[in-house]
Amino acid sequence: MADRNRPRLLPAVRGRATAWAQRLTRNPHTATLVRRLAPRSVRTRTTAAACTGVAIVLLVACGTVLLLLRINLERSIETGVREQAQVVAHQAAAGQLNSPLPLDHGTDFIQVVNADGTVAAASQNLLGRAALAPDDDGSYTLGDRGHDSHQRVTTTTIDTPTGPVTIHVGASLHTADTAEDLTTAALAALSALVLATVAVLTWRTTSRALRPVETIRAEVATISDRDLTRRVPDPGSDDEIARLAHTMNAMLERLEAAGDRQRRFIADASHELRSPLAVLRTQLEVAHTHPDSAVREAMVEGALQDTERLQALAADLLLLARLDSPGRPRPDAEIDLADLVRATVHSRIAQPHPVHLLAPDSVTVHGNAQWLGRLLTNLLDNAQRHAAGTITVRLATDSTAGNVVLDITNDGTPVPPEDRETIFERFTRLDDARSRDDGGTGLGLPIAREIAALHGGTITVHHTSDGTTFRTLLPSPTPHQHPDRQNAGTCDRHQA
Repeated sequence: MADRNRPRLLPAVRGRATAWAQRLTRNPHTATLVRRLAPRSVRTRTTAAACTGVAIVLLVACGTVLLLLRINLERSIETGVREQAQVVAHQAAAGQLNSPLPLDHGTDFIQVVNADGTVAAASQNLLGRAALAPDDDGSYTLGDRGHDSHQRVTTTTIDTPTGPVTIHVGASLHTADTAEDLTTAALAALSALVLATVAVLTWRTTSRALRPVETIRAEVATISDRDLTRRVPDPGSDDEIARLAHTMNAMLERLEAAGDRQRRFIADASHELRSPLAVLRTQLEVAHTHPDSAVREAMVEGALQDTERLQALAADLLLLARLDSPGRPRPDAEIDLADLVRATVHSRIAQPHPVHLLAPDSVTVHGNAQWLGRLLTNLLDNAQRHAAGTITVRLATDSTAGNVVLDITNDGTPVPPEDRETIFERFTRLDDARSRDDGGTGLGLPIAREIAALHGGTITVHHTSDGTTFRTLLPSPTPHQHPDRQNAGTCDRHQA
């Protein structure tokens, strides 16, 4: 009855188990418990993964070894039983059966049964016993033989001079079972030892590998925004952790440099704003209290000039903030830089020094026309403040490097080599340009360089035979114009 109901019970049990598992997974408390019990540290997860992988390999290997061992042992026993059965068959065919029959080849019993069911001959341990009868599944039950009841039995039927007989030869599988049990116990102990060794080695190796990472993490956790001079320790190796330490130190250096620039910028901006504000307040106080209208008018005019300078400084600071904003895409509108240079040069009136322009008919670049115009204006303003006689603007293309080259040269005092990068720092003016009468805010060149960088270009300073040249390189997206198409235009500016 139980065997008949088993096919119907299995789907029911399977369905109940599935429903129970679904209820567990949907239960928020169970999900929370599973998340809490899940390993969180890298060492624990790595050790668990290594042990799981090794356990699967060991399970497959041990199962394969036990299966092959069982097959070989049973095959050896079966071979011995068949050989013994063939010996007895030859004796029966020759009519030489003697009882008791001798046992050989590791067999445990022999029984020869006539066609009428009587025992014709048997081994010593089966004398006096009735003929063996097979069970429903084809096996033989030996009754009170204890552990020897687990037998491998071979049955052979042959013809003899007295009629057909059936030969039963059996061998005990106790030795094979014992060998299998011992091998299973040995493999289980060895597997447990291997798993324990793998767990210990993985845990120690992972701990040792992660120790520098923990040291780096602890050091970074103690670094504040006021102590960016500290660095994470270098493990002294040539692996991923060493590269992580180098990357972290490089990042800290960039953060320190950015913090220094920000503090210096704030200090310089405060100084630049404080001085004109103080002068502006003084002028307004004098104009407010002075009885002479001419003096008041002069004071108000000076206050207006300082106000304009403050407005220019605020506009420059706002533009720098916009240029410094992260994630700003590179401008990609097509612009004829030659037309922009000509329009910028010709729109500047009442300049103290003439400007000679050398430019081709057309040079196309990708960018923002307003910002590139500001770059040109700042470079021209700087050249006008430092030129002694004339200013030369050259626009050309470099077909080899794929760049558009804009040179603005003034014949004034050369910039010392050690100051050719310093002048691009914010609020930096060399000693000969400290006078506020020049009208500079100290942000023109930094803004020009930031605009060039935003367009994928650079600005550098060189000293040539014509004077000091500020060279701007911008990437050229189109085929370049031939040099013979360049035409020279001269725009003379008389001193105001």
